Amino acid sequence: METATLLNTPPLMFMDKHSLAIRIWHWLTFIVLAASLVMVLLASTMFSTKGNISMVTEQVENKGGSVTAVQARAVAHEYSDKLWMMHKYIGYGLCFLLLCRMVIEIAGPQQEKLAVKIKNALRLRKSTPGKNTGSHFLFVKDGYVFFYAIFLVMAITGLGLAFEDVPLLHSIHKPLIKVHEFTQYLMYLYIIVHIVGVIRADTTDSKGIVSGMIHG
Repeated sequence: METATLLNTPPLMFMDKHSLAIRIWHWLTFIVLAASLVMVLLASTMFSTKGNISMVTEQVENKGGSVTAVQARAVAHEYSDKLWMMHKYIGYGLCFLLLCRMVIEIAGPQQEKLAVKIKNALRLRKSTPGKNTGSHFLFVKDGYVFFYAIFLVMAITGLGLAFEDVPLLHSIHKPLIKVHEFTQYLMYLYIIVHIVGVIRADTTDSKGIVSGMIHG
């Protein structure tokens, strides 16, 4: 029945239904992920240790004091260190949200399971030969798989960095940093493409996507 409904749905009006659990998870993840990225941006730029050493030295000297380069660096490091600590705690929140998403995937309605949506998109593509509608929706669903994959990698590597005192994790600290940093850029890319795609779809062919994620 669901497949027949899907195949008879006008391509440009193809809309997913979203349960309350998915909608709450989506917006919570958006807020927490945005906060995490802001912490990284601030810690890497405005509050970076290297960029604030000269500022600390200058401010102390303007007040008639003196400070060594090592002391100035220690003070400057406190700014970025606090932000990185916030990033770590927010990361724990993201890991919890990822775990919640796994529970929703297992316990949620059958029609909302990602695997089911991908199968439906494949059927839609096969049922519309010569049209790119099915391919488009399959691309969107594949995009979700990409998002969850990099989300999982970021969570695993982030936890590895957070518990670096564990001997085994400490021995692979540098590889974990490289993978974590690389996947963060993939996350930036996905977020940009996702937002642009949603805005474009909501203002052209598939009006109501944003409101659908709010009202279901």
